[in-house]
Amino acid sequence: MSLSLKVYQAFDRAFITELPADDAAALDRKLDIAAKAFADRDGWLPAYQRMAILRKTSELLHDNRDRFAMMIAREGGKPLADAIVEVTRAIDGLVNAADEIRNFAGKEIPMGLTAASLNRLAFTTKEPIGVVAAISAFNHPLNLIVHQIAPAIAVGCPVIVKPAATTPISCVEIVKLLWEAGLDERWCQTFVTDDNTLAESFSTDTRVAFLSFIGSAKVGWYLKSKLPPGTRCALEHGGAAPVIVDRSVDVAAVVSPIVKGGYYHAGQVCVSVQRIFVHEDILESFTENLGARVAALQVGDPALKQTEVGPLILPRETERVSNWIREAVDAGARQLGGGRLSETTLLPSVLLNPPADAKVSQLEVFGPLTCVYGYRNLDDAIESANSLPYAFQASVFSSDIAVALRAAKRLDAAAVLVNDHTAFRTDWMPFAGRRQSGYGVGGIPWTMQEMADDKMVVLNGVS
Repeated sequence: MSLSLKVYQAFDRAFITELPADDAAALDRKLDIAAKAFADRDGWLPAYQRMAILRKTSELLHDNRDRFAMMIAREGGKPLADAIVEVTRAIDGLVNAADEIRNFAGKEIPMGLTAASLNRLAFTTKEPIGVVAAISAFNHPLNLIVHQIAPAIAVGCPVIVKPAATTPISCVEIVKLLWEAGLDERWCQTFVTDDNTLAESFSTDTRVAFLSFIGSAKVGWYLKSKLPPGTRCALEHGGAAPVIVDRSVDVAAVVSPIVKGGYYHAGQVCVSVQRIFVHEDILESFTENLGARVAALQVGDPALKQTEVGPLILPRETERVSNWIREAVDAGARQLGGGRLSETTLLPSVLLNPPADAKVSQLEVFGPLTCVYGYRNLDDAIESANSLPYAFQASVFSSDIAVALRAAKRLDAAAVLVNDHTAFRTDWMPFAGRRQSGYGVGGIPWTMQEMADDKMVVLNGVS
């Protein structure tokens, strides 16, 4: 009996399509194909071909921009305006990977620094690490895939990519474009399944040299613990991103980027604004402005151009977020906004001063909610911001450079955004979680480094 995976619209759970799914035999066959492609060193694709394929794929994606954007809006629930931005980023990301090949090289290692190293020439070269197993997440169903497969192709690694079971269409379609652009299927394959046991087998197979995982910390750290000796990995998880708002700011000016960072894709972003620490001198004004801006957000069908906030990915996620909000309110937090529009769509809300031990203060919400806390002393706000076992991106808004620099220096984060929200990202910058938020470094050029090995060559007898 053939397996299949049914795909539904996030917003109204309407059926979209049914895709063929892979079983254990298909997985073994695909891993074998990838391993044999890598083992045939004479068959490795030269750099110019990899560049040409990536550029051609970018052109094809540009021609299909609107189709992909609607696909993202339907299967993932991202508002169409933001889905268009995602496709635009993916188009550029493919070119970014192609361009990086020009600079992807080793270096000379100095010799002759001791008597024993005389008459030698040493240099390093870059080699692909091997078969890449990529497991992706639902919230950016195209661009996250590009972040995993484009670096692998650029470096010369065979890659097998498993999309989220809720959003597989974008992945399948971008891989088809790569094949159309001239990439032999051996070098990029899809692995479509909703079987977690099979996904674990995929991740931990001895033929895999590198695991690229984007998703929950619980799953990512578990898979890392199961990897065979020698298998490398990169894990991209999430957090509960903190924002510090200093009393020197123009409140009306800073609320807009904070709202974008907190409610973009209904808060389903690994660095979404979640915990906002506001100086007491401006707390009332900030809260009033924030509440008004959140209440004005256009919520609804993500396929409509005017929609700013769409659904969560599954009904169970709306139940979870609603329960967390209810728990915080019962414990004394004050709620602004909120409510439910549909089975999967929550109206955006703000919680004022939820308890420090509430789930919304301790865990990643991944929903259309931000939490506001007052502070008097900057160092106290920084201490609260740093109090969780996650550390990804953080923000500080201030017109006082001394405050901004003090916060930037002391916030425990891989990146501190000054006068910008925590969800800002370009696809060529390093993107990495610290502590429980991740392992390794993302961002297309940085991922290429992760997926490569350095080989040193030493020539003796050079005079």
